[in-house]
Amino acid sequence: MKLLVTGGAGYVGGVCAQVLAERGHEVVVVDDLSTGNADGVPGAARFVHGDVAETAPELLRAETFDGVLHFAAQSLVGESVQQPEKYWDGNVVKTFRLLEAMRHTGTPRLVFSSTAAVYGEPEQVPITEDAPTRPTNPYGASKLAIDHAVTSYAIAHGLAATSLRYFNVAGAYGGLGENRVVETHLIPLVLQVALGHRKAISVFGTDWPTPDGTAVRDYIHIRDLAEAHLLALDTAEAGVHRVYNLGSGAGFSVREVISACERITGLPIAAQDAPRRPGDPAVLIASSDRAVAELGWRPEHNDLDEIVSDAWSFLRSLGDRAHSAG
Repeated sequence: MKLLVTGGAGYVGGVCAQVLAERGHEVVVVDDLSTGNADGVPGAARFVHGDVAETAPELLRAETFDGVLHFAAQSLVGESVQQPEKYWDGNVVKTFRLLEAMRHTGTPRLVFSSTAAVYGEPEQVPITEDAPTRPTNPYGASKLAIDHAVTSYAIAHGLAATSLRYFNVAGAYGGLGENRVVETHLIPLVLQVALGHRKAISVFGTDWPTPDGTAVRDYIHIRDLAEAHLLALDTAEAGVHRVYNLGSGAGFSVREVISACERITGLPIAAQDAPRRPGDPAVLIASSDRAVAELGWRPEHNDLDEIVSDAWSFLRSLGDRAHSAG
């Protein structure tokens, strides 16, 4: 298939584009490089520098694509609270323009990069796709709004669509990994301490109702995540919008992640206890049973040490190109 990948210079989009190309698909990446890096675009993909709301529709009108994988988004939770306008425009408005271009050009398939943030603070875990969606920040709300829009386009215009709601993506694959200027994810933050780019990692809350008192999260390897996108393309059905949670189905605490990073790096990692952050739940774990049953998805890289090892190898390979703490 010929596929348009928006946001393909970012961490998740870049790895997914890499795997698509390895499977023989023709991949065209569109990214404005506002948060992505040109080095994150796989060599087998054609790269077009531009905005998802302008350049992507131009490409859809000029060429024939079999589908779109939409990763381009603003994705910092804290920033979304401070600048909600950036998220409603950058995520919702720009995605609407992309959907309109797909409708007018008859582009049949969409795989959308959604998020576990649509659920907010869950009533129970593991979290299923039927759990109430009550996002606690504009980032999650903007992604949920897009999911609603995609459903309406599938019903009214026959779009074959799948939304994949990620939990905590980590690891690296094919020489591509996580190296953001503004980093918010735990594993790369801890590894920045090991690299000497950060003095210590903050542990937000040590009195949670968990075995060691620190928050528990579900980590999924980027390679397994990419595989789910290929399966979503293959199983998409005209007029249907399917939603799947993607996670390992297991949880690791903050202290367990720090310990794994110490094991893999062989280095001590300083940690500082800090107060809980408002809105942080104690435990977030996905139920991926629906993805397993309907997509045939089988995550194969659930081991925390493997995830950390791949992330560590990638960051060390960057040398001076690895971003330091801001």
